[in-house]
Amino acid sequence: MLDQVSFEVQPGELCALLGPNGAGKSTLLKILAGLLPPDTGEAVVAGFPVAGSPREMRRKIGVVPENLALFPELTIEEHLAMSGPVYGLDKRITRERSEQLLRVLGIYETRHTFAKECSHGMRKKTALAMALLHNPPVLFLDEPFEGVDPVSSETLRHLLESMARRGITVLLTSHILSLVDRVAQRLILLREGKLVWNSLVSELPGNAEALYFDLVESPTAEELPWLKL
Repeated sequence: MLDQVSFEVQPGELCALLGPNGAGKSTLLKILAGLLPPDTGEAVVAGFPVAGSPREMRRKIGVVPENLALFPELTIEEHLAMSGPVYGLDKRITRERSEQLLRVLGIYETRHTFAKECSHGMRKKTALAMALLHNPPVLFLDEPFEGVDPVSSETLRHLLESMARRGITVLLTSHILSLVDRVAQRLILLREGKLVWNSLVSELPGNAEALYFDLVESPTAEELPWLKL
């Protein structure tokens, strides 16, 4: 449950939303994506109030949800072919952009693989390609780096940085704290549904990992004396 969470992400800003499981990160993304109505308050995305203009707003966003929302019986390529017309893209543009995205994400050679046969990383990349296909000005990414190999993770980092430089706004969640300092421009911390930190990464008193452990949750340091040779 979220409790009076209020913040603003500037156009072209890459913002990391961090917090432990149950802090409200996925709930917040669902509200911003128009998938879950808030009990109170309002959200504005890409200039549109989420509650009042869902169709117009959803055409302006790309979303990689927590469950990825893929169809097991469709191939990677078929997912993108299906997504294009939803956003008003013709077959030629859909095919050209799909090929480019799948090559950049490293899954072009496996594009005929059914989703049910894909690894978690391949499914994550498929969902990301679908989110980027229509060139949205706003992206919501739930754990985009989870289950992705190191090379793909670095490719994704460069891709997100490039998009931010071109004015695309990105809000992502992540449990990989070491990546935040390298990826994000803004850091938001949630704890038990409340906002406990919101600033530019360049204004942090230390690094994101140290701040997270200080404000959100500390790692357990209890010894288990029976674990020994």
